[in-house]
Amino acid sequence: MAESMEMLERRIDALRAEVRRSVVARDSARTRALRAELRTAERTWEQAIADLADESDAVASLDGGDSGPAAVGGAAEGGDSGSDSERSVAGSLVPVREQVHHALTLLSVPAAPRLVAEVHAAFFGGAATSLAANKLTHLRRDEKRSFETAPYARPYYLCSALTAEHLAPARGLVAVSTWPLERRIVGPLSPRVDFLTAAARLAERATGSVPDGSAATVSRLLWRFATNIPGATSSRSGLAGHDTVDPQVVIRAAEAEREVHADADQAQRASAADRARRQLDNVQQLFGSPLRTLEGKTA
Repeated sequence: MAESMEMLERRIDALRAEVRRSVVARDSARTRALRAELRTAERTWEQAIADLADESDAVASLDGGDSGPAAVGGAAEGGDSGSDSERSVAGSLVPVREQVHHALTLLSVPAAPRLVAEVHAAFFGGAATSLAANKLTHLRRDEKRSFETAPYARPYYLCSALTAEHLAPARGLVAVSTWPLERRIVGPLSPRVDFLTAAARLAERATGSVPDGSAATVSRLLWRFATNIPGATSSRSGLAGHDTVDPQVVIRAAEAEREVHADADQAQRASAADRARRQLDNVQQLFGSPLRTLEGKTA
């Protein structure tokens, strides 16, 4: 299951890249075909996630994991699935970590907890407040503890983005362990490049189906991205307003600017990733290297 899902995630990433290229090239026929293939792959991924959740629930019930409240130190006994950070919230049947994974997979770049919550609420349903920042902080700590106890036992881990300069955890950003290390590196140009990438991803998804009653929420979210991208706020009707923002225009504008920075950003990320592979162990490559103060040094 884990290997199959990782291959499917790589295929989805590749299809999204192909969709972007075909949109920029204005190849309508290829774009339609690629989008259909992408939607099929995303539905397959969603079903795989649902099956994985069912399997986890079955194991938890056999272990008695839902018979009472989780103890603070429950993870030390090998049962970290009972962590408060992983429990379903706000009436959702999907555990918090899977909600975060859904949103991050759609964005495909490291993101702040607030954006993760808003993306999940818009595209997957549920209340944005259910994914509070403090819950994600605790969740990331739980993920690190789980990885240290049993490395690679899970299909994926929610981990840290790493700063290119110090290879330390990037403040306030969450990433996915199955992503290439280069994608989890944050260099000087990365925030802008990732913003543009996220905008294109959300716009691509907005052209397909969205949950019932979420169309206005999706449009508002996409409009907020569009207003920070030159040339992205042209609307279908020619009138300004988040209800008429054209996802195709957002995609083209985001891709046009991203191409300006992409090569330099990728070179910085690749260099930092090479250093990380040489200098960091497996845990540190996922959760960062702690910053150390050099004693005896003066400014």
